[in-house]
Amino acid sequence: MTPTPPSRPVSPRRKPEAGDRDRYFSRLAQERPDIAMCRATTLVARSIDEELSGHGLTVAQHLVLKMLHDVGPCSQQELSTQLRIDRSVMVGCIDGLEDSGLVRRERHARDRRAYAVTPTPEAGPALAAAEGGVPRLLDRTFGALTAAERRTLSQLVGKILDVS
Repeated sequence: MTPTPPSRPVSPRRKPEAGDRDRYFSRLAQERPDIAMCRATTLVARSIDEELSGHGLTVAQHLVLKMLHDVGPCSQQELSTQLRIDRSVMVGCIDGLEDSGLVRRERHARDRRAYAVTPTPEAGPALAAAEGGVPRLLDRTFGALTAAERRTLSQLVGKILDVS
């Protein structure tokens, strides 16, 4: 018996060229913005982790300290929602900051059932030290981009995150 031909034409497999393997990711990143963003995010996260490790902070902890400094005491839920950090991760983040003496949990002034995360006096210098490395981090991580390209990148990522 003769096999039935496929219902749709099968494209012939292109013969790989000599440099295809060396350029594979470059081509893939240009074709697939999801993959490019995922890899870029990993690169940025590694750079931030490297910068913050000298300060004994994680990215999430740095963000929490920054928000507390900028807006004052907040509930864990507010921090989680605003910073887009999963609630289960936020618990560990706050526990670590509390163990380091940088925050404390206190009864919320307006809702006695809730707790507010409040920075301690030690949080200010810790945040200032971490923030001091941000310009170096940005230059190292985004050095290939001009100032205008950095602004455009921020706008585009903001659009993706729906925060524009």
